[in-house]
Amino acid sequence: MSSQLFAIIAGAGPGTGRATALRFAKAYPVVLLARRPETYEETVAEINAAGGRAVGVSADAADPASLDGAFEAIGRELMPGLRLAAAVYNAAGGFARKPFLETRVEELDGNFEGSARGFFLFAQKTLPLLLETVPTSPPHAPTLIATGATASVRGSAQLGTFAAGMFARRALAQSLGREFGPRGVHVAHAVIDGAIDIPRTKGYAVNDGVEDGKLSAEAIAESYWYLHTQPRSAFTHELDLRPFVEKF
Repeated sequence: MSSQLFAIIAGAGPGTGRATALRFAKAYPVVLLARRPETYEETVAEINAAGGRAVGVSADAADPASLDGAFEAIGRELMPGLRLAAAVYNAAGGFARKPFLETRVEELDGNFEGSARGFFLFAQKTLPLLLETVPTSPPHAPTLIATGATASVRGSAQLGTFAAGMFARRALAQSLGREFGPRGVHVAHAVIDGAIDIPRTKGYAVNDGVEDGKLSAEAIAESYWYLHTQPRSAFTHELDLRPFVEKF
């Protein structure tokens, strides 16, 4: 484990966030960021019990003051003197099927808050730290990864507000990749095209219930690690992941 670098995962709940924290904790101390402590407490305890180093921070990524306080604590108390190696934005924007004519504008605003505004604020906090890491030539390029969804590239009936927010997140990630890639920071967007196998989806009959018909959170985390370890001569900006039987 590197004692000079750390990683931060925003949206560290069950599934992709937890799996990503566990994977990156094999190499770095990790910060798990979520609105509620119960979201990250179990994962933090698991990492520390296994000999890694993890801390949890309660913050709302879409609230500038909340995020300011979180990053001040990270720099001053939690990871003092360490440089940021990787940042993953995995916070959810809100997923709910609803007929468009029954949808309130507040629901659109809520999706933009979590999907686009939160990523915008998180990127503004992490990119300066990632840029500071570039000159030190760490083993892997400093990396910012945004978790996307099918809705990032394709709108579906009754998912208009969700798609709008995720399209915006993808567009921002694409713009950041073009701006910061030449400066040595790898910005990547991952399209997660399918249901993830987590406790909440256990009862879902996805892809006729075939084995491996849902995305493995651990496999997604390995793909994120792969993105982080790519040499700068061959950066992948967008990676799309789906089960072998998923239609696309």
